[in-house]
Formats: sequence, structure tokens, C-alpha cells
Amino acid sequence: MYSSTLTRLLRGVLLPLLFGLWALPQARATHIVGGELDLQHISGDTYRLTLNLYFDAVYGQPGALDPSMVASIFEKGSNRRMLNLPLPQLSNTLVNYTSPACSTPDLVTRRIVYSSNLTLTAQQFANATGYYAAVERCCRNNGISNIVNPGGAAQTFYLEFPPVTRNGQALRNSTPRIFPPLSDYACRGELFYYNFGGQDVDGDSLVYDLVTPLNGHTTATFPNPSFADSAPYQTINWLPGLSTTNQIPGAPTLSIGRQSGRLEVRPTQLGLFVFGIRCTEYRRGVRLGEARRDFQLKVINCPTNTRPKVLMQLPGTTRAYQPGRDTLRLTPGNNRCVTLRFTDPDPTSALTLSLSPVNFSATLPTLSVLQGTVHAPGLPDTITSRLCFPDCFNTKGKVFLLDVIVADNGCSLPKRDTVRVAFTSVPDPNTAPVLRSTAVLPIRARVGDLITFDLTATDPDNDPLTLEMTGKGFAPASLGATMALGSAGNNQLNGRFSWRVDCRAVDKPLYEFEFTAAASPCNDRQATTLLIPVQIDYINKPPVLTTSFAAPIAADSVTIVRRPVGGVFEATMRGTDSDNDALSMTATGNGFDLSAVGMTFVPRNGAGAASATFRWVGDCEAVRRNGLEVTFTLQETTCRPQPRTRTVRFEVEAPAEQPFLPPNIITPYQVDGKNDFFTLDNAQANLPLDFCDSRFADIQIFSRWGNRVYSTSNRAFRWNGGGLPAGVYFYLIEFTDGKKYKGTVTIAN
Repeated sequence: MYSSTLTRLLRGVLLPLLFGLWALPQARATHIVGGELDLQHISGDTYRLTLNLYFDAVYGQPGALDPSMVASIFEKGSNRRMLNLPLPQLSNTLVNYTSPACSTPDLVTRRIVYSSNLTLTAQQFANATGYYAAVERCCRNNGISNIVNPGGAAQTFYLEFPPVTRNGQALRNSTPRIFPPLSDYACRGELFYYNFGGQDVDGDSLVYDLVTPLNGHTTATFPNPSFADSAPYQTINWLPGLSTTNQIPGAPTLSIGRQSGRLEVRPTQLGLFVFGIRCTEYRRGVRLGEARRDFQLKVINCPTNTRPKVLMQLPGTTRAYQPGRDTLRLTPGNNRCVTLRFTDPDPTSALTLSLSPVNFSATLPTLSVLQGTVHAPGLPDTITSRLCFPDCFNTKGKVFLLDVIVADNGCSLPKRDTVRVAFTSVPDPNTAPVLRSTAVLPIRARVGDLITFDLTATDPDNDPLTLEMTGKGFAPASLGATMALGSAGNNQLNGRFSWRVDCRAVDKPLYEFEFTAAASPCNDRQATTLLIPVQIDYINKPPVLTTSFAAPIAADSVTIVRRPVGGVFEATMRGTDSDNDALSMTATGNGFDLSAVGMTFVPRNGAGAASATFRWVGDCEAVRRNGLEVTFTLQETTCRPQPRTRTVRFEVEAPAEQPFLPPNIITPYQVDGKNDFFTLDNAQANLPLDFCDSRFADIQIFSRWGNRVYSTSNRAFRWNGGGLPAGVYFYLIEFTDGKKYKGTVTIAN
């Protein structure tokens, strides 16, 4: 960080030693006309700082032109130095005059532009008090007439800008750009005006006021420091009787429009006068910052310039129009032109005629002559121009005001004379267009019909025509309706309507097409509308589905069909449609393919009638899936189909189970041929039959000590005790689906 105190101390020590260097002619040169700083946001955290320095190209010495300058940026609340930014010179151009013919050789100004990019991050530039930038340089023009010691007066170029964040959000801002100054002069005793109003890319509100120019810390012996000191900056000293609000002696003195930025003064003294203006910007009522400009205005004695004069003659008379008393009343069939005469008593005066609307924005009338020169050899003393109002001009009962202005080419600014013309105008009568069609009403259509008819628009006044088509509550294009325009000619415009009615039209029973023929004479639209309704005939009766399935218990219930494994089920279906729509039959398994579970479905589709046969051979897949649901659908091909469905559930019947009554004793050791074997494959035992996935797996027989003495997977086993001693034995029977049966069998002697 740099210390302003240390800087001043070093100056105090070094200046006496370096006085000889500072005293060189180029260092002491006076050259500064004025200037301003400008800060523009580029993108992200990148900004561009620009210094516009206005240089006296006549009396300023070239050696005083700096190849670069340094801008210093400070925190406003604490005056803490944030950075020093070198600004290299980018351009050196002449400042233009408003009227080049009025240029004077002792008033030539150059605009020197110094500029560089810089980065303003939220981490460094977030202080709520904001920041300011400054460049200090000496010296101003020695010939300035309204300040003390002008040759030793310096300038501080200064602007203020806000932090780059506010309330946690990024705050992007560019300072306002004041319009470029002109190298003009003012004439003593004549009103001088110029628009210093600026532009702001952010759309912020701008307010202007006059300020005393800043002098700063530099001097004639120390004109160009390596960097600027921090605020506060001394101001220049006005001569006695002058002040911030009276910077240029005048009647009235210098002023600036608070909102417009228009600078005005009628100077009363000759001389070169410096002045300062400030442009402050606000966003939603909150002050953001300011930009300042110093500039100078030279006041000279100008040749006498008499105001030009413009006169208007009332139509049909020789009487001159009297503003405030007369009102032009332009009516159909009457002359809409008036005669203007403008002149200027000054020799060889170039005059320009212009129009400025006061309280309306319609198309301006025309002038037959816009400019001319008077009081020159071979040229007239007065110029005549015709002011003609269009036939269609319509003030709609209001009084419009129009300023007719003549301006001369006097220096430094032209003088003007204005006639404010009050007028009313009624346009020539105009007839609305005529629209006809070949449509035969009523139009009734069905899906598939093609509707066509022609439209013809004509205009009795030969005005250019347009022909448009819209729909009441719908877009014709969304239905496929079109209107093709034909060739126009002989005050006629043709169109052909075409609509192939399709299913998009059945949502409404009636469509009203609106056709409009329009003409816009004098930008006043006149239209004729033709409404053509189209009735859509569409009735659809649902098809009828009949089947050989048993009738469902309820309309939306599922029919259940049961068959044993291997059992065959066949059914027929028939569909009919009174509208003779194309019918189709389908059968869809709920989560399975029909053919994979032994089902076949054979449809026979057709227009107005369809049929199908269905066949199912019961198998164990129906058991594994806990039933098979099939949906049979009769579908019609039409705009709003009403399908008919029937859902059937197919189940396999399991064998009826009987009480399991196995034998519990065998006598293999009695030689009587009875009860010699333990077996369950007989009608008396009623061992459950094998069924799909529930099948006999095995039987195991155990001794009372848990030793397995017999096992087999043969359902038709026959166990004779295997020579085991008499006693009680235990058996366990298991099926493949997990069912188990337990019991005992006794071997008796």
C-alpha cells in the first residue's frame, strides 16, 4: 500500500533537488482543456477503465502529451489505495465542430484516449462505501478567464463506482457515458446550448448538476506524478463574483438540465471559460456513483446575425397564418397544401426548413423545398415551399400542433424562427372492402369429405388488399384446413379454401371459419369479415361382441373356465358393427404368450363383422401361474373407437382329495398269504394322486431308534418288512411340493 503522507514528504525533499528538471518548458506547458474517466463492465470480473483527455491542439506543446497515464483506485470510506493501473495511450483524434464552416483556427481540440482492462473481484471490492478512481495532471490552459492562476491550475479526473457485490448478489455496473463534447465556441450576447446528456448501458437513472472542477495535488513544478494521491482533492479557485452556480458570466449564466443534461448560457463577457459537470447514476432509488467532466467554452464576438423569418399563407387566401388565432381545417375534397415563404436579411444566408411535431407522432406532411440560399448574387430574397398534408391524414377530432422551423447557417449556432401551426384533418372517405365466396351453405361434412370453395376480395377505392383466414376458437391449420392465395390484380384478391376432413374434426360438431378482407388506407385498417360454418356429421355406435363363454355375473366381472389337465376347451366369438367400421379381434394373455400355454386364437376380421375361435388344452402352466387370464377385444377402426372387451380366467381342476387311510399293520411271518406287504398304491389307502408339481417323491421307514430301514421313490412300492423283527416302525412320505405324511406300521408275528 502507498501512503499519501509519505508521498508528500518525498516530494518535499526531492522537489528542491529536481526543480531544474521540473522547470523544463515541456513540463510547465499548459494544455489541458478537460476530460473524464469512464469505467465499463466487460464480462465476469473484467472491467475497462478509460481516460478521455481533451488537449489544446493550438497552444498546447506536443511534449506535454503523455504516452501513458496512471489511474489510482481507492476505497471510498477509508481512502485505502487498492491499486495503481497504467493506462497506455490508444488514440489521438480531433474533436469535431457542430458546423465545420464555423470553425476557428485558434480553437482546435484533440481527444487523447488512455485505456486498460482491470479485474474487480468480490473478495477485494465488496466494501459497501464504494470506490473511486483518480488521475492527476497539471496544467490547464493559461488563457482561462474565470479561475485564479489558470496556468498553474491542475486537473483531477475523477469517478466513483459501487462495490461489485450487494446483499450477497453480484452488482454489475458501468458508469454513464457523457456525450462527446464539440470544439465549439459561443458568441457574446447569443444563447449557446449543447446536449451533454449521457447514456447508461444498465438503464440507470441519470441526474446532472454543475460542480467546481477539481484541482488536486499536482502543480506546475510537479505536473505528472507517478500515481494519484487519495482524496480530498482541492478545487480550482474562481475569480471574484464567480462560483459553482455562476461559472460563466451570462444572462442567464451557465446551467444544465437536471434530467436532460442540456447545457445553456448566454455569455456576457469574452474569454475562455472552464466549467465542470457531474452525472450521478441511481438504480431503483439507490445512488451508485458519479462521473465528472471538465471542459472549456470560448466566448468571442461574432458577426451580427439576424434571425431568419418564415411565413405561412392560409390556403385560398392571401392572408398570413396567425399562430394562436388560426387553425387549419383540412377537409375531404379541398386543398391540403399551404404556401411557406422564408427569408433572411443577412447576405448569402443558407436556410434550412424543417418540421417538428408537438403533440402527435403520425407521418409528417411533406415540404416541396427544404433548403436554399437568399440574398446572394443571382439568388432570390425569399424562398417558397409547399407544405402538403396527405389525403389520409386523420387527427380524429383533435387539434394537432406542428412547428415549422427555419434555421440559418449563422455561427456559432444557427438562429431559428418557428411558426406553430394548429390544424385538424379529416381524411377522404374510404369504403370497406367487399368479400364474396362460392361456398353453398349450409356445409355438412363427414370424415373423409373434401370441402373446397373460392373467395374473392375487392376494394372500391383500389386500396391494396390482404385476405386472411382464422377460426373461432380453433386454428384452421391444426385441422389441416388451408387457404391458398391466388394472383392479385384489377383491384381483386382471390383465395381458395381446401379442407380434407379427418378425425381431428370430430371433437366439435361445428367449426366457424372467419375470412377477412382488409385494406389499410392511411394506416387505418378497414376490414370485412365473412363467417362460414361447417357442420361435422359424426355418429359412432359401439360394436357388439358375442361369445360362447358363459355370461359373466356382472358387466365388468371375469368369467372363469375350469378344465382338468389335458381337458380341452373351445369357444367362438363374433363382432358386429352397425356403422360398418372395420373390426378386428385380438386375444391377449395377462403376462404370458398364448401359444406358450397351449392356447390358440384364430381371428377373422372384416368391415362390419369379425369372428374368432379359441382353443385351450388344460396343462400345469395354469396351475403354476395360479390361473391364466385372457382378455378378448373387439376393436373398431374409426375416429373415436369404442372397443368391447371380455376377460376370461382359465384354471386347471385338481383331482378331488379323499381321506388318507394307510394300513398300519402287516403280518409277513404268517403263512396265510394275507397282509404280507405295506403298500399305499391302492384305492383303500387314498394316497393323494400325482398332480402337476405335486408328485410323490419318496417314502422312508425308520426303526424306533431312528435307523432308516427302508426307502424308495417308487409310488407303487411293496415292503414286506425286510426280515426285521416284529415291532412298531415309523414312516415319512414326501411330495415334490413339500407336502408330508407321517405314520406308523407294525410288523406282527
